[in-house]
Amino acid sequence: MEDQLGTVNQLEILPIVMGLLGGLAFFLFGLEQMTDALKIVAGSRMKGLLASLTTNRFKSLFAGAFVTSIIQSSSVTTVLVVGFITAGLMSLSQSIGIILGANIGTTVTAQIVAFKVTHYALLLVAVGFSLSFLSKSKRIRRYGHLIMGLGMVFFGMQLMSDGTHPLRSYEPFIALMQRMDNPAIGILVSALFTGLVQSSSATLGVVIVLASQGFISLEAGIALALGANVGTCVTAILASIGKPPEAVRAGMVHIVFNVLGVLIWVGFIDELVVLVKAMSPSFASLEAGARLAAETPRQVANAHTVFNIANALIFIWFTGPLAALVTRLVPDRPQKDAGIKPRFLDPIVLQTPDLALQRVRLELERLGSIAVSMLAKARTAVPQGNEDDLSDLRRMDDDLDTLHGAVVTYLGKLSQEEISDAQSEALHDCIAAANYIENIGDVIETNLVEAGLERTVSNLEVSSETLSILSALHDRVAGTVEVSLTALARNDHALAQRVIDDKGEINGIVRLAEKHLGRRLVADDPNRLVAFRIEKDIIENLKRIYYFSKRIAKLVVETDMEYLAEKPEPQGTAGVLT
Repeated sequence: MEDQLGTVNQLEILPIVMGLLGGLAFFLFGLEQMTDALKIVAGSRMKGLLASLTTNRFKSLFAGAFVTSIIQSSSVTTVLVVGFITAGLMSLSQSIGIILGANIGTTVTAQIVAFKVTHYALLLVAVGFSLSFLSKSKRIRRYGHLIMGLGMVFFGMQLMSDGTHPLRSYEPFIALMQRMDNPAIGILVSALFTGLVQSSSATLGVVIVLASQGFISLEAGIALALGANVGTCVTAILASIGKPPEAVRAGMVHIVFNVLGVLIWVGFIDELVVLVKAMSPSFASLEAGARLAAETPRQVANAHTVFNIANALIFIWFTGPLAALVTRLVPDRPQKDAGIKPRFLDPIVLQTPDLALQRVRLELERLGSIAVSMLAKARTAVPQGNEDDLSDLRRMDDDLDTLHGAVVTYLGKLSQEEISDAQSEALHDCIAAANYIENIGDVIETNLVEAGLERTVSNLEVSSETLSILSALHDRVAGTVEVSLTALARNDHALAQRVIDDKGEINGIVRLAEKHLGRRLVADDPNRLVAFRIEKDIIENLKRIYYFSKRIAKLVVETDMEYLAEKPEPQGTAGVLT
């Protein structure tokens, strides 16, 4: 009895806490390092999968699993889904497959850490460091970062394992771990811990460390894994605060799916134990404690994978009812006119440059749609409208300027991330495209509106013949703007070349208009000089708008715009967003 009390009294808490928290820090840092490298190495494949999404729910399930297995964040996956829904590229029902697949993707980390290679952790760190700092090849350096991150994950696990080793003889802790066999307690403790650290991967890492020490049984490990699935909902809740209903619904799908999935399995833990024991390696030759420590880590990882895959395959058949349920739970809110805001530029995606560039493309389409709307309104407002019509044009340009500023600011932040040469080139292409679109808005807001205001002050009425000629030029220029923006969205070189080739036709219409103005100049009209100057300004500024339209087209023809062009197009959806 005295020996036991001596052991308890001699237990030093600080080294245990340092080992556990320090190991957890290495684990999370290594995981971030590894996933950052994976994002760059496999970024194009992520884009390809997202671009191929259709109404096939199983393809969406696979895409969600693959993307999340790389970025290791179901929150980022949810943000992407919200963008697709908001853009009209898919319905909430269609997007549920991706959200379900995200849970499968998060099981990859548990499978990796269940391998008992902690003794080689520092070797992996050394190899990764050597590749990262000695190689001149960027690709090899990225693989070095990946290997070094993986080594740090295992090293963190080793530190946690060493730190908790003294607890093997600490009876109160052993008794506490035995209480984890109670599913309610295990789920609650794990959910709270996961909600605190906001990482189910971290929770599973700690659970597997405890299992490798023989502290917990498979039943307790499964309960803790189930709790991690509930706790990760906290991240979804925090991410949806203050967001539009589409974002809240996507987060709600994540919450409903995880909570219902845990409720389904909590009554079948014993059956799950039998299943994972049958499919996992067995070490029958070892003694009871050693066998538990050898078998349980892999069994916990397999159980985590099995119930997430099973849940996804169950709920994938109920995407419609799930969508209807979350729509009822999160109805549309009354719209408040708080001015235009960027819809797709979520900061959480900045750490995944390929996906961030796709978000910029969606915002560029919104930017282009405002410019097209301004041109449509200017057709009548400038030569015929009143001051209120012209004021509306200026307000539209304020919206365009706001979005342009948001896009440029977002791209500035993206440029500070670790990006490849191709991503850097795409980033500059985005800035150029945004500037050309903003220039079109400025020509309308500054020059055409000024011409319209001078017309109203001078009480000038444009003749029907002149109006017809100006309208013909305006329609032709506006057409080139729409085609150039479509070419930008689709990376369509043929469409872009059409805009460039329209130069001759545009110049021909301009010459006809100028001849008409010349004839008007010698007519017997007291306002002919004012009319000539205003109408000449309108023609010259329409030519400038065509110039910027042509610059957008040349951007498509002369550079690789694949980063802007790739996007999901489910059945029934095509064309440029408006």
